[in-house]
Amino acid sequence: MKTTRVLTLRGAELEPWLEHVAALRIRVFRDFPYLYDGSLEYEARYLRTYVETDTAVCVLALDGDKVVGASTGLALGDETEAFRKPFEQAALDVDAYFYCAESVLLPEYRGGGLYKAFFSEREAQARALGKRYSVFCAVQRPEDHPLRPADYRPLDEIWHRFGYEPCPDLVTGFNWKDIDQPVESEKPMQFYSKVLT
Repeated sequence: MKTTRVLTLRGAELEPWLEHVAALRIRVFRDFPYLYDGSLEYEARYLRTYVETDTAVCVLALDGDKVVGASTGLALGDETEAFRKPFEQAALDVDAYFYCAESVLLPEYRGGGLYKAFFSEREAQARALGKRYSVFCAVQRPEDHPLRPADYRPLDEIWHRFGYEPCPDLVTGFNWKDIDQPVESEKPMQFYSKVLT
């Protein structure tokens, strides 16, 4: 296991790290199941939300000064409509939820406890904000997807171990371009939830 340290940033503290996190997201999200064909320009624009929102947290995994992992989160009320809408349609109190956004970690750093640290730090931010629930969503791909690796293992077992359960009635959609497709298309995203104690 490589030597790493975790650095937790809030709001504007992320600013100096934006380009590093954007590049890492593009690299990791190219893999299944996201298959994301992204651009640095879009990623930098997307990450500005976390710089400009005082409920936001970004947890970095660093090997020296190299960003090898990153995990973000913010109050669900500060997220875009696509993420809030399923909760609003279900008449749930959006203000009770913290949204654990994306976690990305280079393959060679996986299995050493960093993923657990990502959840712990984001849940600590949620509790500090007085949130009752922590949620995230994950893309749903068909079992027979042509780019699904033979050795692919979904993370549901790990999420369950961390206390997260799927919410079948909370589903949204998000558009991006897959690496093997010419244009963007909408992907179904399933929410998972945990009660914070």
